[in-house]
Amino acid sequence: MTHSQLVPTMFSRMLKLPDRQRLAHDLSSLKIAIHAAAPCPPQAKEQMIAWWGPIIHEYYGATEGLGFTACDTPEWLAHRGSVGRVLLGDLHILDEQMQPLPKGTPGDVWFKTASPFDYFNDSLRTAQSRSPDGSMSTVGDMGYVDDDGFLYLTDRSTFMIMSGGVNVYPQECENLLITHPKVADAAVFGVPNDDMGEEVKAVVQPPTGVQARPELAQGLMAFCQAHLAHLKCPRSIDFSDALPRLPTGKLYKRELRDPYWAGRQSRIL
Repeated sequence: MTHSQLVPTMFSRMLKLPDRQRLAHDLSSLKIAIHAAAPCPPQAKEQMIAWWGPIIHEYYGATEGLGFTACDTPEWLAHRGSVGRVLLGDLHILDEQMQPLPKGTPGDVWFKTASPFDYFNDSLRTAQSRSPDGSMSTVGDMGYVDDDGFLYLTDRSTFMIMSGGVNVYPQECENLLITHPKVADAAVFGVPNDDMGEEVKAVVQPPTGVQARPELAQGLMAFCQAHLAHLKCPRSIDFSDALPRLPTGKLYKRELRDPYWAGRQSRIL
């Protein structure tokens, strides 16, 4: 095998294989490994680079063809966590009033459309994805650009958590949880809180052989609190045998989140 394309979940699962299994194979034929489709925890990518060498390439784009970014291993190491520089399209980071945001400040990711598109038989969704003047489009991602023009994704706008008036981006907590040896997969999202509006909830898939016990939930919450600001940490953790991922590797988070909001109103639904 000389070339491969993977999703970050594959990275995490390979890294958690026992050393005797993970290191038993000669990977010297592998020249290029491309990953995309979902955010990759920086910790996992660093470990993959240490294991496979500087052959890992990342790209970010959308089926809608709005724009395209990419970076190779040296570029990523110089801009840890980035999904690359724009190679196609005209990128803009805007606030809720469609005003440009300074570099380093997260906002909605918009592109001046590289190729025109419409959602099939869905004029409402098409209109919602476009700017008022029709010149730009978005697929709902949030992020920021650094001084060198590299894009960093923080989350999907629909999954940003509003807790006590503070924006919490769950991707950071998900990236941390997936590094824990007793976590095979993780999803973080907001659930109702009568005082704060929303609070952070995590749903975790334990690996084979690890039992989903209250002690594990407490240990994972303590792990998060040791590495993140407390506002970003889950206040409770539930467990699932398997998280709903699409064939592309994307996490279908709404399926997990919606039951917690049954009978409630939320600005993010």
